[in-house]
Amino acid sequence: MTDESAMSHNDKLSPEEASGEAILSARHVAKSFGNVHALKAVNFDVHRGQVTTLFGENGAGKSTLMKILSGVIRPTSGEILLEGRAVSFASISEAQRLGISIIHQELSLAPNLSVRDNIFMGRELGGATGVDYAEEERQTRLLMEELDEPIDPLTPVEELRLGQQQIVEIARALSANSRILIMDEPTSALSATEVEVLFRVIRDLKQRGVSIVYISHHLEEALTITDHAVVLRDGVMTAYAPRRDIDLEWIVRNMVGEGFDLGSPPAGYEMGEVALSLREVSVPDATVPGRSAVDRLSLDVRAGEIVCIYGLMGAGRTELLESVAGRISSAQGEVVLEGHDVSHLSIAERIEHGLVLVPEDRQRDGLVQTMSVGENLSLASIGAFTRGLFTSRRREQEVVTSSIRNVHIKTDGGEAGIGSLSGGNQQKVVIGKMLATHPRVVLLDEPSRGIDIGAKAEVFGLLSEGARQGLAVVFSTSEVGECLSIAHRVVVMSRGRIVAEFGAGVSKEEIMAASGEAVAA
Repeated sequence: MTDESAMSHNDKLSPEEASGEAILSARHVAKSFGNVHALKAVNFDVHRGQVTTLFGENGAGKSTLMKILSGVIRPTSGEILLEGRAVSFASISEAQRLGISIIHQELSLAPNLSVRDNIFMGRELGGATGVDYAEEERQTRLLMEELDEPIDPLTPVEELRLGQQQIVEIARALSANSRILIMDEPTSALSATEVEVLFRVIRDLKQRGVSIVYISHHLEEALTITDHAVVLRDGVMTAYAPRRDIDLEWIVRNMVGEGFDLGSPPAGYEMGEVALSLREVSVPDATVPGRSAVDRLSLDVRAGEIVCIYGLMGAGRTELLESVAGRISSAQGEVVLEGHDVSHLSIAERIEHGLVLVPEDRQRDGLVQTMSVGENLSLASIGAFTRGLFTSRRREQEVVTSSIRNVHIKTDGGEAGIGSLSGGNQQKVVIGKMLATHPRVVLLDEPSRGIDIGAKAEVFGLLSEGARQGLAVVFSTSEVGECLSIAHRVVVMSRGRIVAEFGAGVSKEEIMAASGEAVAA
């Protein structure tokens, strides 16, 4: 559907679409940030007691629209209708009072507070002598039971892994008894088992009449839960259809056009010598004394080679990559970079020697939220343009401009705030920051987490180009489909060990079977 036909569809909504079935609607909503038009006269309906899934690339306007519907920001023009009546939200809390809650893609928890305190933050339960902490704890336990996650309510959030923190975000939204629940990438950090629990909760909420807005870059996963699909492209609604009329091809075609794929292993060049050699690497499990998260693992990666590490949650992928990068001090074994043992070096020293990591959690570990796009891009390579107490602004600007161009970051410029970028472009900033150090080996932990299929292809394209230039690339993923894209070799991990290795011609079924994952008949 072209933009013109989409606008025609937008302008000819039936009375039923405008009121009856739709509990919450956006009508001709537009939003501009300076010269950037994030939304352009969008019409959007949230259907009562059903799941409406919003698809689109990073920067298409999905999160902007959801922030408007949940009171985070106000539209530049247009109106919001709640059960057919025009409403205006001055804040998130005002939207929540009307029954609208949002689970943001990037976690908004207070890490130093407990699970209980995060869930009831700003909505504390009153008792005879103040806050009724006992009742809050009781309700938190019930929520954790409902979500099949045995987390102690008094556990500090900073001690939880990323997937568990996402569960806490979901529990916080559920505790508000919302009648409209917006979920922006709710499964991006969840294991397969946790996703199943979430989908069970969503079906239960539908039975109670709760309306769900669901945003996900996991397209096949989203198809299993959605009732209606809407596609945004460049701030315009380009397609809409009920579930019975759509499939994966329909979604991808309307998001990014015809003939799309994630790429193939780069070819046409000779790989170099071994660039990274891991020898008997072990990492103790921080949560289970006496157990190893990584157990005497050895692996060689050649210059120009792309290796994909696949495994289920808990396989040890993250612990392996973080230990190689120097982030886990208790790790044992040898990390050899181009023939030199760097096991004793700090993170900064390993970066100087050409070994870098793009972490899984870009918000916590990859970006500084108070810095601009340019400052984030130049942070890791600051030593290249700093002499003593003086920094060469000209040289720094050259690094920033080059990174924005080479990594294809969509931004108003280096001075723009990092928070103004979409998730995919923020991920490109993290990758660009590390590539600016001119590494020999780059490690990427779930590089596609929370980014759309188009941005994912761009990221994989960057890695392919790096490999052609002699870069050794190791990336981890929990999406088996990504293993079949640009990797020359697929390494399957389970319980901290390598259990299988495959060449580029491997099938999904072979990878899943090796990891211990059930393969659907």
